[in-house]
Amino acid sequence: MTASKDNITSQVLIEALPYIRQFHGTTVVIKYGGNAMTEAALKDSFAADVVLMKLVGINVVVVHGGGPQIGKLLSRLNIESEFVNGMRVTDSATMDVVQMVLGGLVNPDIVSLINTHGGRAVGVTGKDGNLIQAEKMPMTIASNNAGASEPEIIDIGHVGSITNIQIDVLNTLVQSEFIPVIAPVGVGKDGESYNINADVVAGAIAQALNAEKLVLLTNTPGILDADKTTLSSLNKAEVEALIADGTISEGMLPKVDCAIDAVSGGVNSVTIVDGRVPHALLLEVFTDSGVGTQILNRQSDHA
Repeated sequence: MTASKDNITSQVLIEALPYIRQFHGTTVVIKYGGNAMTEAALKDSFAADVVLMKLVGINVVVVHGGGPQIGKLLSRLNIESEFVNGMRVTDSATMDVVQMVLGGLVNPDIVSLINTHGGRAVGVTGKDGNLIQAEKMPMTIASNNAGASEPEIIDIGHVGSITNIQIDVLNTLVQSEFIPVIAPVGVGKDGESYNINADVVAGAIAQALNAEKLVLLTNTPGILDADKTTLSSLNKAEVEALIADGTISEGMLPKVDCAIDAVSGGVNSVTIVDGRVPHALLLEVFTDSGVGTQILNRQSDHA
């Protein structure tokens, strides 16, 4: 190794040291999705990052999605996918497929991936130990009837909203030497299964654990300003202003809403991270500049 490479390596390690100290013993919740979940090289870098974070004393919790995988299997089974306001309409047949894909295919694959890279991951769904308790999500849309002033309430099936996170189950997992990998399926009072948005689940779990940080891996570089430049850090008021003027819109809105809920609920910071960047997690957690857009209750430097 040349002297210049030695210098670069030492600088990287020196820069990482204060963040290793800062996050040691804290909890970081990661929502895993997008390209980072489908491209082989990015899957490997994600798993290596998670294992390293655990080894330096961070309590890592992974919550995963699986929308594209669900859509592919539904198509193969000739079950039509239907969405209302971005939410998948989930009848009983679709719910069976959701559980099969999330709990039987995606979750074990992520567990195996992390374990192959030297970690000790354990997979659960929100139904295990009544971890994620839920109820049917009410959905309203603008009425198609001319002159109607009230929105129309529609039934989108087994789509759930969270009523409670079973904190005892979470604490048992988090305080162990294992890395919990959680599929976003909830359970109702009568044992019904509910399909729940993975970002929402990750945010609720981060709040329940009073996590230091929530990281949302996406296929975007973060929140962009009007000039398409990534904004590195925002507080709640600044985010709300960007929503009001239309700078934040469409697909980014649900993630931003999740982030605001999380920091309002006690999570120190939420970062929307570009999962297409190799080792995005390490760059976000252990470097001064970070990756993506960080959202806090107050304005702050990278943390």
